Amino acid sequence: MSFLVLFLLSLAPLFHSSSPLPYPYNTSFHIDCGSSTPSTDSYNISWLPDKFFTGGSTSVVSEPLHFHLQHEKTLRYFPLSSGKKNCYNIPLPAGRYYIRTFTVYDNYDGKSHSPSFDASVEGTLVFSWRSPWPESLTRDGAYSDLFAFVKDGQLDLCFYSIATNPPVIASLEVVQIDPLSYNSAQTGDSYILVNYGRLSPGSSQWGPGFTSDPDAFGRSWQSDSDYRAGKSESAKVITTKEKITGTEKAPNYFPMKLYQSAVTIEGRLEYELPVDAKLDYLLWFHFAEIDSTVKKAGERVFDVLVNDKNVSRVDILKEVGSFAAYSLNYTEKNLSSSVLNVKLSPVAGAPLICGLENYAMVPADLATVPEQVVAMKALKDSLCVPDRMGWNGDPCAPTDWDAWEGVTCHTNKNGTGLVITQIELGSQGLKGYISEQISLLSNLINLNLSTNSLDGTLPIGLGLKSLARLDLSDNQFSGSIPESLTSSNLQLVRLNNNLLEGRVPEELYSVGVHGGTIDLSGNKGLCGVPPLPDCPLFWENGRLSKGGKIAIGLSCFLFVAVLLLVIYLFCIRRGRNDYDFGLPSDLIFAAKRNRYQRQKSLMLLEMESQHAKGLPSVPLNPH
Repeated sequence: MSFLVLFLLSLAPLFHSSSPLPYPYNTSFHIDCGSSTPSTDSYNISWLPDKFFTGGSTSVVSEPLHFHLQHEKTLRYFPLSSGKKNCYNIPLPAGRYYIRTFTVYDNYDGKSHSPSFDASVEGTLVFSWRSPWPESLTRDGAYSDLFAFVKDGQLDLCFYSIATNPPVIASLEVVQIDPLSYNSAQTGDSYILVNYGRLSPGSSQWGPGFTSDPDAFGRSWQSDSDYRAGKSESAKVITTKEKITGTEKAPNYFPMKLYQSAVTIEGRLEYELPVDAKLDYLLWFHFAEIDSTVKKAGERVFDVLVNDKNVSRVDILKEVGSFAAYSLNYTEKNLSSSVLNVKLSPVAGAPLICGLENYAMVPADLATVPEQVVAMKALKDSLCVPDRMGWNGDPCAPTDWDAWEGVTCHTNKNGTGLVITQIELGSQGLKGYISEQISLLSNLINLNLSTNSLDGTLPIGLGLKSLARLDLSDNQFSGSIPESLTSSNLQLVRLNNNLLEGRVPEELYSVGVHGGTIDLSGNKGLCGVPPLPDCPLFWENGRLSKGGKIAIGLSCFLFVAVLLLVIYLFCIRRGRNDYDFGLPSDLIFAAKRNRYQRQKSLMLLEMESQHAKGLPSVPLNPH
């Protein structure tokens, strides 16, 4: 599918932000790609130096004097050393935006070979450039524009290199617009409207970027003369300076100048608009009765036909009166040809038209589910993925492009998004660790990070039920093998030649027993399964094993139990002997008296004994 840029111009002036009526949206960016300094143009628009890009280099066109505006002279290009996919990631509030780019080659690299590349917005392919470019396009450059919704707080404008060609961009402009514009309430927010022609009668292009005429959205309007077919080429243009009512109003904010000129012809007015087949096209028709000689309804009536299908009968005076804006829109579905034919066929009087817009309705491509985008960006940072691999933008979208290098994606079960099923990054010079966010890749089947310089521990989140093949061999991972790996449906496990240690979970080892492949060699600290050594009884992974902790726990329990038993027995024994230390005072006196009587009796016995031996007696109570 090719969405070729429509505007070829050598002059590319800029947006003008003013509007006669208050405009409620004020978010805008004007980026001078390749420039290192800010600038302000003649319309008082501030241009930012180049920013928000993911990679690439800067250059200048070969003939700067050929271009009148500064932002057309510098450019950013993306060589293969920056990867096949590079982006501008611009932070924006959620909403709808008018996005315009200026692309130029002008032999900036001296190779006289215009590049082939694609461009996407929010993960949807919108423009394709193929070498060789037309000569005028190569030298003068071209503007391309579209309307797109940004829902996640960041605009992703990405470029994809075809073969070895480096994509190029000279300027990027983003303006917030009314989210209800261009009938989005009916068409929804899942389409990108790519400009295939925004036409207005006259000989030159006008509007922001070409003249000082305002347009709140920043739209520019090109002459319709190149698109008139057959006798319509001789149609005449009429103009007025009268005020046109009904202009510059929400949600489309069509400028008054659009309705102050018109083209008319006696007979049929016909346009042929180049398009790409197999797409739907949204057509907007603009009318105003600016011919004061037409006085009443019915004097100018004509039919609008699209590819010979009668879309509407128009009587401007009947609908809105004179000098008032009137618009209608029509969608041509599933166009099969490369030309869209529009005719205004007269019923009464001469047909008249003030403007015609043609937009390809490009359906938004499937995007990677948000949580897996988070996981992949975390892995990009933790694994230190080199720029040359082009891990930028959406990991899986657009589906027309290859996914991130080494990544394989599939549609999820309900067909609403894309999921990552395989990551093959063996021998890529990665340095870092595996982020715990890998647990968000719930559809990952194959993970190969072998032969890199990764370290750290294996995250618990690696235990994905979907995981069937895991190759982390020849790295520097340390620590133990997480038990969570046993919950996976692994058929191949290669953890050899790392610094892992500790007991190998038996459930993981059983992968080899049940017909799978497992290699744990080259990890001196692993133990517990053959042919690895037995694990120490109480020591594992440089710390106490589970058995050691249990043994210590039991020992502590037994020690405390014995200690409590000893204390308990001591307290009981002491309680039984408490009467030796707390007798009443009368019992103490009686005991002392009994002791005195025993001593007296002993003395009498001793005296009687001495008397029997003839010894003199000693009086008991000497005085």
